[in-house]
Amino acid sequence: MASSGSMSVDDEELTLPRASINKMIKEILPNIRVANESPLDRLGFGDYRADAEAVVRDCKAVAAKRRRQSTRLENLGIPEEELLRQQQELFAKAREEQAAAEQQQWLQLQAAAQMVSMQQSNQEDLDQEDYS
Repeated sequence: MASSGSMSVDDEELTLPRASINKMIKEILPNIRVANESPLDRLGFGDYRADAEAVVRDCKAVAAKRRRQSTRLENLGIPEEELLRQQQELFAKAREEQAAAEQQQWLQLQAAAQMVSMQQSNQEDLDQEDYS
């Protein structure tokens, strides 16, 4: 690995997190202290160099893809103010739909309560007729 001083900010963002690498090294070699710039060959892990470099390339490709995807919004050509306005409209529409659904549910509950009340009233009338 290159030392952190020689890495550009972009390169540093594309590498594996140092904490993860240090944790793996400590698990494998608990009694050995390894500097960040130590080559794999010196540690006896030369056989893993190709695999490690492939993982680094894959990580860089994934990070580059993420960056390209994050700029898609910027490439739409729609000002942030317009996007915010559209978002607010969508939120307002969702609130209206939610309120209408709650109103409909309340009306259904009221109708059900009236039905129960009418059934109880009818049953009471029938019970009184039986006593008469």
